Amino acid sequence: METVARDEGRAPEEIRTGLAQGVIAIPYNPLHKNSKGVGIGKGLRTKVNANIGTSADYPSVEDELKKLDASLRAKTDTIMDLSTGGNITAIRRSILMKCPVPIGTVPIYQAMVEKRMTVDGMFAVVEEQAEDGVDFMTIHCGVNFESIGRLKKQPRLMDVVSRGGAVLVKWILENKTENPFYQYFDRLLEIALKYDVTLSLGDGMRPGSIVDAGDQAQIQELIILGDLTKRAWEAGVQVIIEGPGHVPYNQIESQIKMQKEVCKGAPFYVLGPLPTDVAPGYDHITAAIGGTLAASAGADFLCYVTPTEHLGLPTPEDVKEGVIASRIAAHCADIAKGVPGARDWDVAMSRARKELNWGKQIQLAIDPVRAKEIHERRTRDSRLETGDTCSMCGEFCAMKISSEALSKK
Repeated sequence: METVARDEGRAPEEIRTGLAQGVIAIPYNPLHKNSKGVGIGKGLRTKVNANIGTSADYPSVEDELKKLDASLRAKTDTIMDLSTGGNITAIRRSILMKCPVPIGTVPIYQAMVEKRMTVDGMFAVVEEQAEDGVDFMTIHCGVNFESIGRLKKQPRLMDVVSRGGAVLVKWILENKTENPFYQYFDRLLEIALKYDVTLSLGDGMRPGSIVDAGDQAQIQELIILGDLTKRAWEAGVQVIIEGPGHVPYNQIESQIKMQKEVCKGAPFYVLGPLPTDVAPGYDHITAAIGGTLAASAGADFLCYVTPTEHLGLPTPEDVKEGVIASRIAAHCADIAKGVPGARDWDVAMSRARKELNWGKQIQLAIDPVRAKEIHERRTRDSRLETGDTCSMCGEFCAMKISSEALSKK
């Protein structure tokens, strides 16, 4: 709490009060030895998560460690390991050992890959990951007979697009048995409390197309998560709520406000959201557009989307692009929300621009490496002797002309 207070420029008592009320969460498993506390929630800077992890086709831990490094250099706030290929336990432990920010996982992935899809098997995976030091876990507790019934009653264009949600829908229907994470939620709470793991209650029924947004299955799952949030708080367990997904731009604000109401102000974690479905290759931009509005309306935590979303496994460069795009969205929202200190960054940049101080501008850029490379490349390639101006305007630099004119008596 003290670490978060320092990072956010807030009083420790404010953080403690928010934590006690459930409107702030600090994913921090004491067994993750090299991690720091990161606050997510009301009044705090909007946080960004980067997803990494292997697949069956690309099971290399070395590749994922490169993505981890790219994410950290781009200043992500948290990491999620979504590995489904190779030795999942060894990969997770390697990432945990090298990661100084909170780590999240989706335990059902490991249970699925390792064919441990029994009640005891699923809970064993949760506990094993907690013992390794995982700080927060996505658990799809709201996928149950009730929400599946709503899905059947109002069929979708794209059915279930959440991987964990789809696995549980299949398991529930084939076994004619309730979701263990819902039926035995108290057992899950015991593990979370023991290891101080934050539960990120997953949106297994999130819409994967804008035409499915706001349907019965999505809303029913949210109602279930609202009920479970209260039970978790009563047990002393921290909660984050996960949200959509693909949502038309005009519905984003109302969906965020509905979530905050139904889930009693718990921190809200959104994937994007993406307000259009037609931009593969550019979905990091689509997500930044939706994420800015979502965070401005009250979302607290943005899960990045990379240019490879819907197309394939991201590379380290894709990961960097995704983190930067989401950080831009988060910062824009923080300005709109009046988060203390957010506007100061922009004021400092504007002053550096007025002064034609290129070194300071590059230093203040959200991606200093790229800013420097572009500035130096275009200045080098320009035939103009630009001096302290850039190659866009040269001697006709508006800032230089106006500053010189206004400084004359």
